[in-house]
Amino acid sequence: MGSIDLRDELLCAICLSTFMDPVMLRCGHNFCRVCIGHVLDTQDGSGVYSCPKCRKRFRLRPTLMRNINLHNVAERFLITQQEQEEITGICCTYCVDSPVPAVRSCLHCEASPCDKHLRAHSKSPEHVLSDPSTNLEKRKCSVHKKILEYYCTEDAACICVYCSAGEHRRHQVEMLDEASEKRKKKLRNVLQKLTTKRGETEERVQSLEERRRKAQEKAAGEAERVTALCTDIRRRVDDLEKKVLSEISRQEKEESLSLSALIHQLEIKKDELSRKMRHIEELCNMTDPLTVLQEPDTGDLCDPEEVGGDEDTGGHNNRPHDGGDLDVAVISHTLHTLCDVISGIRSGIYVEGPADILLDVTTAANNLLISDDLKTATWTREEQNRPETAEGFQYYNQVMSRRGFTSG
Repeated sequence: MGSIDLRDELLCAICLSTFMDPVMLRCGHNFCRVCIGHVLDTQDGSGVYSCPKCRKRFRLRPTLMRNINLHNVAERFLITQQEQEEITGICCTYCVDSPVPAVRSCLHCEASPCDKHLRAHSKSPEHVLSDPSTNLEKRKCSVHKKILEYYCTEDAACICVYCSAGEHRRHQVEMLDEASEKRKKKLRNVLQKLTTKRGETEERVQSLEERRRKAQEKAAGEAERVTALCTDIRRRVDDLEKKVLSEISRQEKEESLSLSALIHQLEIKKDELSRKMRHIEELCNMTDPLTVLQEPDTGDLCDPEEVGGDEDTGGHNNRPHDGGDLDVAVISHTLHTLCDVISGIRSGIYVEGPADILLDVTTAANNLLISDDLKTATWTREEQNRPETAEGFQYYNQVMSRRGFTSG
């Protein structure tokens, strides 16, 4: 009765459950922190706060003060209640004041005593004891209402003494303990086999996990290697691009300066020729013959060498060209460098090291010498005089491997 009263005192008036993190209002009443928080939230709009239990009003939202003592009592009560609920087995039939776990069950009395009441229990043979059970009727014959004492091996059924003398009279009958031991022996053999299989399965799982771990490590290593390789490729390509662009810019500047100087010379020459042409035109337009004849010979005005060509400026060889004479050697060298980079990429990706191969001597060409470890082949001038195989694999300078490989 005291336990029931204590439980009522530990109930929250809002959720009607045992206090969880109890807090106290100024009026002295306690509630769960979450429960009273929800109630005060609903009262925010009205501007008036009140205790859900005594209806005392507060002008401001009341401060929630944690009740440490009540919290400890409620927590201890919950632990005790859980411990009582966790009592396995059956409670003693004779202990009515408080629940006490039963240690055995009597089929004759149909009761389950605790250790204390078991000492005073009858030791007569008809009082058969078994493990604690709530349904003692299962231990009795459904027809004769007698204790099941025998096991019929032919019908695989538990029977009582009347059944063994009745419908199971000529059957192979064993005591329950004896039949139980035989069944346990078979079960132990099965358990041993299952244990062995489970061990093998665990070893297999560990082996696969190890393979998976190695595969992950290898993949991570390959990814890191490829990332580093691609980074290096990008760096080298960027360097080559800068180098070629710089060389093209340099050549363009030199060519531009050279052409500018030549253009300047030709402009001067053009101006001089224009001046001479104007002077000659003036002479041609004069009407006074004396003035025309007194002028120097026109051969002085026009140099025959100039009329015949541009030898004074280097002739045809020094005429300005149309451009496009950039030095292609640098670009060609760059292309060869890129080919080297690509070759390095292929080597870095596909050729990790010597493959684990074994050469097949029967497929080797007659001009190849195979080492004793079957790993290397060397060209030789001496014919090996190997018989031709039916497979026709003996190609010139070739030999096949006994093992397969993906690279190297």
